[in-house]
Parts: sequence; structure tokens; C-alpha cells
Amino acid sequence: MTRIATRTRPEPSFDALVRTGLAALAALIFIIASGLVSPAHAQDAANAVAATAAPAAEAAPAAAKLVATLPDKVVDKGDVTWMMVSTLLVLLMIVPGLALFYGGLVRAKNMLSMLMQVSTVMVIGMVTWMLWGYSLSFTSGGEIDSFIGGFDRLFLNGAGLDGDGNPVLVATFSTGVYIPELVFVVFQMTFAAITAALVLGGVAERMKFAAVVLFAVLWPLLSYYPMAHMVWWWPGPDGLAAASAQGDSFTTGLIWSFGALDFAGGTVVHINAGIAALVGCIILGARSGYRNEPMPPHSLVMTFIGAGLLWVGWFGFNAGSNLESNYYAVLAMANTFIATAAAGLSWVLYEWVTRKRPSMLGLASGIVAGLVAVTPAAGFAGPMGALILGLVVSPACIFFCSVVKSALKYDDSLDAFGIHGIGGIIGAIGTGIVVSPALGGAGIVDYTKCFDEAGKILAVCPAATYDMGKQVMAQLKGVLVTVAWSGVASAIVFFIIKYTIGLKASVDDQEEGLDIAEHGERAYHL
Repeated sequence: MTRIATRTRPEPSFDALVRTGLAALAALIFIIASGLVSPAHAQDAANAVAATAAPAAEAAPAAAKLVATLPDKVVDKGDVTWMMVSTLLVLLMIVPGLALFYGGLVRAKNMLSMLMQVSTVMVIGMVTWMLWGYSLSFTSGGEIDSFIGGFDRLFLNGAGLDGDGNPVLVATFSTGVYIPELVFVVFQMTFAAITAALVLGGVAERMKFAAVVLFAVLWPLLSYYPMAHMVWWWPGPDGLAAASAQGDSFTTGLIWSFGALDFAGGTVVHINAGIAALVGCIILGARSGYRNEPMPPHSLVMTFIGAGLLWVGWFGFNAGSNLESNYYAVLAMANTFIATAAAGLSWVLYEWVTRKRPSMLGLASGIVAGLVAVTPAAGFAGPMGALILGLVVSPACIFFCSVVKSALKYDDSLDAFGIHGIGGIIGAIGTGIVVSPALGGAGIVDYTKCFDEAGKILAVCPAATYDMGKQVMAQLKGVLVTVAWSGVASAIVFFIIKYTIGLKASVDDQEEGLDIAEHGERAYHL
């Protein structure tokens, strides 16, 4: 997705408690990740992709150091307009899309509660993003820049107009092409808001509203902001090409440095939220009566409406992540159609063959699974690659939503882990395959060679050499770090809440329904 760096001023020298805590968490995950994957593979994968963290000296000419010539910054009204529209489409995904999708899946006595939880997590996520989330995600983090950003954009300081009254700009993925930073801020804000809301699917119908509110503040701080930084933080195309030409060093997020590709959030959003949902439902415990009494969705009509709104909004989510209104946005749009349709069809056919009755719930679930799987690959896969991702993801999600969940007896209420976690993992690893030009994929741009002999940044960058084994290894490393980071961070957050204000609604409140017990209202008066 928006793997982009803002042009920032030097980081303030003061430290804060939150940075200290994040540094400790980063060190822990780094140790875990180092034990899981070989550093040699990380370097090999990084050499195979655009925007690698390979030594700058290797990318620079062997002759005297060049002085790179940067292109003029161009802002296109079409790009800006598309980003504004995309931002509104992602908002549509959350409210009413996700709220209705989740709301229809719970029992009638918890419908209003689910609408409240999704909407409240969203608005808290928006406010905290503007105050500190954007800065921690998309500015330099100094000595821990591989894991988390800094305070340069705290309270959106400096993100609007510069001293001459002109908009502050950030880079896209084309050299010389920029957009106003503020539109990038609000676009990314919607991603932070929906990711935390997705986690609610794993803990639905029994998590206290006060716990939800505290979760909405703490979880992004420890999990979402670091993940966004690790995956999408880089110097931008101009900055990376210039650094490579001049032999200068540069820093990127940890997962970016692996060479892992994530167009629109397979790791940052879906695996991150899916693992958090799994951790949360285990720590929280099952709903009262789980496995002893039926708990069917109360309104598949609402769920169907929500799924449709999610699909429409997802075009902003995927195609908007290109940051420009060009062919790659069109490719992401086409792939969001085909992968989603294939996954919906695959889920229906699987149920039809194995259970003799294809279900509306299955179709809606398949649509979402397809959207999840294509997210990291949206601008990288060819249409046929997206088709394969869609066909493959549904059977895998069905297996985890039924067989695995039943065997392990965890109460992932609305299958947030089974669809978002598993679908995100399949999509993230699969991206390393379907990006292959030989399979119709878009290939990878090599920004480290995007300059001529005189050091002038090129308008069109060359393609990187693609190696499927190395790229899949890079994707796998990104997935492993995401699973480890989200698992540890989510456990910390849920345990903090559990042993302070408490996580779980009482049995009496669950039996009465959270609509009345928590909010004093009902969704329906029949």
C-alpha cells in the first residue's frame, strides 16, 4: 500500500515512556524473528525487490560520488481527487459496511452493541491518529526507526501548509509525483480505524464497552502504528533513488527492508487484526452458553448489505493505496473484482459439494475472504493471479472457521481470525508468487537503479530481477514478524485491560444482551 515517507525535520531529542516501551517490544520481536528466519535470506530477498535496504555503496556507481538531480515535484489534481474519493470509500467500509456485516452476525440482543463498538473504535481511532498515530507510523523513529516512528508530526504539526502557504507534500510511487500530505493523513487514518474495528469480530457479544474503549486507545499504540511503520516506511522513490545514486545510507521499516510486498495491508491490517482477534478471544474466554446453545446470526440480510458495502468500499482501500490515478490503480481495481468474485464462488461451490446446501452466509464470507486475500497483491498480481488467490483462499478459510476452531474450541465469534488472519496470510505469501511477470504479474520496480550516469533521477524506473524463491521467503519473513509482533502486543493489551478494568461482561449481562445491559437501548422494538 502506501509505503511512503513524509519529508520530516530532525526528530526531537527528548524520549517518552511510550517510546521506551515500544523499543523494548521491538527488541523482543526482533529476537523472536531472528530465531525464525535466516538473516542471509533477508538480504537475498531485499536485493530482489524495489526499495531495498541493501548497502547504498553497492547501488551507487563505483566512480566518484554523484550528486543526484531530483525531478520537479508535480501534483496532479486527478491524483488528489482520487485519493479524496478513496478515503470516503474506506469510511463507507467501516460505517455502515463493517458495522452492518458484524451486526447481522450477532444475536438480536447484541445488534446495537456491535454497531456502537465498531463506531466508537472508529472515532477513537481517528482522533488518536491525528494526535499521535500518524506521527508514530510515518515519520523517522531515530535509533529505533526500523520499528516505530517519532514525534515530528505529533498533533499533525507541520502537515498542512508550509511557511510560504503552500501544501506540504509527500511522495507517491512515481518519481517526481506528489500529493498533499493532509490527504495522505486522512486516507491512512481510515486504515488505522478499520483495523482495530476488525478485531471486534473475535470478541463479539461478551466484551465490556469500557474494555473496548481502552482497547481502541492501547492496541494501535502497541500493534498498528509499529506495523504500519515496519511495512510502509521508506524514503519514497525520489529519496531512495537519490540515496542510491550518491551512495548515501537510508533507513526503512523492518519488514520493508526484507523486500516484502504489501500493496494495501495484508500484513498491517488483516494478519495484524486476525491475530489480535485470536489472542483476544482466547484471553477473554468463550461467550456464556457457547457450544451448549445455538447462536445463529440474527439477520443475514444485514450481513449481506454489509458485505456489499465492504466490497464497494474496498476499491478505495485497494486502488486508493496506489496513491495515483494510473494503470496500477486500474489493475488494483480489476483484481479487487476478480479475486472477490472467485472467492465468493469458491465458497459457494465448496458448501454445495460438501453440504449440499450453498448458504448466503457462505457467499458473504467468501466475498470478504477474497477481498482480504487480494489486498496485499492488488497492484502486483495480474488478473489471473488474482483469480487463483480468490479460488484458493475460501477452502482454507472454511477449514479454519470450522475444523480448526471446533477442534481447539476457541470462540472466535465472527471468524475474524479464520477469515482475516488466514486470508491475510495466504494473500501475503501468495503475493510473492503472483507478482511474477511470467505469471502475468506487474513485476517489481527497482528504485535503487532509477538514475542515469549523471545522477539524474529517471522518470521511469527499471524493473528489478525477480526470483520467486527469494520473494516468497521475503513474504514469509514479513508474515512471521507480523504474527509474532501482533501476538505479543495484543496479549499485552488484553492482559492490561483484564487486570485493570476487566474485559468480560458478566454472565447476567450476556444473557440479557449487551444492548440493554451496556447501552440501555434496543436495536429493535417489535
